[in-house]
Amino acid sequence: MPRPPLADLHRHLDGSLRRSTLAELAAAEGVTVPDDLGFHPGMGLAAALACFELTLRVLQRPAAVQRVAAEICEDARAHGVSTLEIRFAPHLHQRRGARPEAIVDAALAGCDGRAGLVLCGLYGDPPELVEQLVALARPRPGVVGIDLAGGPTPAHRHRLEDYAPAFHRARDLGLGRTVHAGEGRPPGEIAVAIERLLAQRIGHGTTVLDDPRVTALVIERGVTLEACVTSNLHTGIIERIEDHPIARWLEQGLRVCINTDNTLMSRIDAEQEHARVARIPGMSEARLREAIEAGHRAAFRRGQ
Repeated sequence: MPRPPLADLHRHLDGSLRRSTLAELAAAEGVTVPDDLGFHPGMGLAAALACFELTLRVLQRPAAVQRVAAEICEDARAHGVSTLEIRFAPHLHQRRGARPEAIVDAALAGCDGRAGLVLCGLYGDPPELVEQLVALARPRPGVVGIDLAGGPTPAHRHRLEDYAPAFHRARDLGLGRTVHAGEGRPPGEIAVAIERLLAQRIGHGTTVLDDPRVTALVIERGVTLEACVTSNLHTGIIERIEDHPIARWLEQGLRVCINTDNTLMSRIDAEQEHARVARIPGMSEARLREAIEAGHRAAFRRGQ
């Protein structure tokens, strides 16, 4: 029996350009693209995040953002994805003076109704900036949710809890809420994201089973974990694909969806990601289908 169409709810715009588009945009901006650009196993989260500096350099014009968003939608459809969300941080695309409204509208124009757009604040950003993203989303129904991306560092002034007011406002406006949490970090971060930020989905969440209370909370609240298996290999959270806990998550009744995270940086597409997950010990065809269906159900829809 053929598998159903796929869902990909966790795909970053600035990490999912076509290589040919990156080369073209870089040439126009006078930027050199190294042959080895991208992630590799065990590189760590900080080194992985540093890779985006180059792609961001070529995504400072609304036209470039629109083009990349459109191509992501085309590529996702070509690889069997019928439910797609694209996320990005608009304030990282303003070095040439473009207003955040213009950047968001360019991404929406590129999506053209083929994908929901999720606006990302970043760990360490002022909470007021995340509140501004919520305000940007309000009159734009194509923006379906907000996210807190990246990861905390000792230098950050703001704690995860400090973003709660923005996420509460998002809830009041019918926006979806997801948070990068427990990405190899203590599971208490997941609990804060759910209880204080009202997260409906958790990005990565690899440590969720480390605390039974957190596991129970995720199940009780019906939170969906956004699994990004190849990405977790590259950031060193797992040593091998087969070490990823996704099969154990499903066995214990957690809601899980399968995602690419960054197709350019990880040199992956949705079909390849699902094929890798299918080979993890404990996965079965039934569990794979369960995860695919969970992805479609967990997609953010305004007003829900």
